[in-house]
Amino acid sequence: MMKQVKFKLPLRALTLASGLLLTASSFAQSNAIKGQVKDASGEPVMGATITVNGKAVGITDMDGNFSVDAAPGIKLTITYLGMNPKTVQASKNMVITMADDEKALNEVVVIGYGRAKKNDLTGSVTAIKPDELSKGITSSASDMLVGKIAGVDVQTAGGQPGAGAQIRIRGGASLTASNDPLYVIDGLAIDNNNLKGASNILAMINPSDIESFTVLKDASATAIYGSRASNGVIIITTKKGRAGQRPTVTYNGDITLSTIQKKYEVILKSATYRV
Repeated sequence: MMKQVKFKLPLRALTLASGLLLTASSFAQSNAIKGQVKDASGEPVMGATITVNGKAVGITDMDGNFSVDAAPGIKLTITYLGMNPKTVQASKNMVITMADDEKALNEVVVIGYGRAKKNDLTGSVTAIKPDELSKGITSSASDMLVGKIAGVDVQTAGGQPGAGAQIRIRGGASLTASNDPLYVIDGLAIDNNNLKGASNILAMINPSDIESFTVLKDASATAIYGSRASNGVIIITTKKGRAGQRPTVTYNGDITLSTIQKKYEVILKSATYRV
């Protein structure tokens, strides 16, 4: 037979215990770690996640600031999409600088259905990173594709204004019909046959406005666009502003000079033909 045992605590002990708990709680709340997260250019990073031991404890605001309850010296891990995770030791009024993850930029590509990881795709998809587009001086958008993607041939059509260039993906498929690829600009499909005043859509786009190129080569990658994409698809994503990002002004200037390789004499008289 079991006996019931009752414990009695005096009221003074309960009061003392509750006071200790309140003191410990107040002490824990006073250890607020504040800081700011910035990118490599010094701009604040909004929406970065702050984790402690794998548990999210906070997120940065519009100005990149955060405030978490943690003891000084504990390790904080900051993560953000497109940037390398960074682990730092917690301290008061800390400033954390994060670097871009170049591998992550190449893993996510734009396709007809939206965005997807390159490892999840079975079709032939090639994307050009933003840092590769800014190399060298480009006078037209078609110059950005020269020598960047295997299987994409860019040929200069001529010196006529608006002529642009002829682009072929994995060669031509027809002797009589058009071999131009389908262009998709920010989700809008544009065919070269419907253009007026120019023979190539790339001649009408400012190269400085382009953020990335994605080229769909085979049938499985271009199936969503139907027969118009029989010659491949070139998806162009233009630069846009981001919510919460401060406005920035960037100026790039260049001067290009071209000379005639060989100057021919103009035939003005019939006597020139005489021997």
